[in-house]
Amino acid sequence: MTSARWRVIALFFTHALAAGAIHTRIPDLQVAMGLSEGQLGLVLMGQPLGALSMFLFSSAIIERFGPRRTILAVLPIVIITAALATVLLHPAALFILLAFNGIGFSLSNIAMNVEADRVEAATGARVMNTCHGVWSVGFLLTSLLGATLRGFHVDPAIHLWALAPLLIVLLLVVVVPMPVMPPRPHSGEKVKKLALPTLATLGLVAFGLGAGLTEGASRAWSIIYLRDSFDVSPFVESLALPALLAAMAVGRLLADRVIDRFGPVRVARLLSAVAVAGMVLIVLSPNAYIALAGFVIVGIGICVLYPLMLSAAARIGDRPASQNVAATTLIFQLVNLGAPALIGAVAQGLGVRMAFSMLIPLLVLTFVMAGRLKPRPAL
Repeated sequence: MTSARWRVIALFFTHALAAGAIHTRIPDLQVAMGLSEGQLGLVLMGQPLGALSMFLFSSAIIERFGPRRTILAVLPIVIITAALATVLLHPAALFILLAFNGIGFSLSNIAMNVEADRVEAATGARVMNTCHGVWSVGFLLTSLLGATLRGFHVDPAIHLWALAPLLIVLLLVVVVPMPVMPPRPHSGEKVKKLALPTLATLGLVAFGLGAGLTEGASRAWSIIYLRDSFDVSPFVESLALPALLAAMAVGRLLADRVIDRFGPVRVARLLSAVAVAGMVLIVLSPNAYIALAGFVIVGIGICVLYPLMLSAAARIGDRPASQNVAATTLIFQLVNLGAPALIGAVAQGLGVRMAFSMLIPLLVLTFVMAGRLKPRPAL
C-alpha cells in the first residue's frame, strides 16, 4: 500500500511537469505568431475542445483498460504536442495541437484522480490533496524553469524538445511498476458508456468552477497581465504563475490534516473568501509586486478547492467513481470552453485587469456552494 501511495503521488508530479511546460511559453508563441489577445483566446479554446471530445467516454475507457494503461497511452500525447507547438508556428496548427493536448490531458487527468481515490479507498488515508499539492510543486518547478529560460532568451523549441524525452522516461519509471488497485465500491449497476452528469455532480461543479477557472486563467494570462500592465523585466513577468503555484503547492501539501480536523465545508468557505480578497488585490494592484502578492493570496485561497470537488465527486457512491469524476469534469470543461475566448475578448477591449475581475463573482459562488462538500453517509 505504501508503494501505491507514493507512486500515485509521483504520477501527479510527472503529469504536472508534462502539462505545465508549455504555459510559460504561450506569451512567446503569441509574439512569434503575431496574435492579438482576442486571437490568442480563440486559439486557446483548442485544449478544452479536445478535452470535451473525450469526457463522455473517459469513464468507459478507464474502467475497461484501467488508470495505469490509460495514462501510459495518453500522457505522451501531452508531451509531444507541447514540443510540436514550438515549431509549427501557425494559429491553426497550434489550435489542433492544443486539441490533441486536451485529449491527452483530460484522459490522464481523470485516470490519475480515479487512481488516487482508489488508493484512498484501499488504505483508508487521505492522499488526494497531497497528490494535488505535489502536482502544484511539479507545475511550479516547470514554470520556474520556463521563467528562467525566458529570462535568458532561450528559444521555446530548445526548451520543450529537450524536456520531452526526459519526461517520457520519467513516466515509464513511475507508472510501469504501479500496482493495480481495486475500484471503490458503489451502489449502481454496470458501467455505462457515457458518463452523464447528475444533480449531485452539477452542484459540485457550481462549487469548483470559480477555483478551476481562476487557476486556468492564471496559467494562460497571468504572465501576459504583468507584461501588458507594468514595465518590468521578462523574468519578473514570468514570476506571476510560479507565485500562484508555490502558494497552491504549500497549501495542498498541508491541507489533508487541516481538512481532517475542521472538515471540508469550513475549510472551503474560509479559503474561498481568501481567494476573493486576493483577486480583488490583483485587479486593483498599482504595481507588479503587489500583483504578485495578489497571485500568492489567490493561490492560497484556491489551493484545495478543485481537488475537494473531485474527491467529493468520487465519494458520491451512486455509481463508479470514474463516472462521477468524469461527469463533474465534463460539465466543468463545457463551461470552461468559452472562457479563453471570453477572457481574450475582454482583455483586448478592456485589458487583462478587467478580464480577471470577471472571476470574482465565480469565487463568491464557490463560497456559497461549499455546503455541497458535506460528506455523504457510507454505503
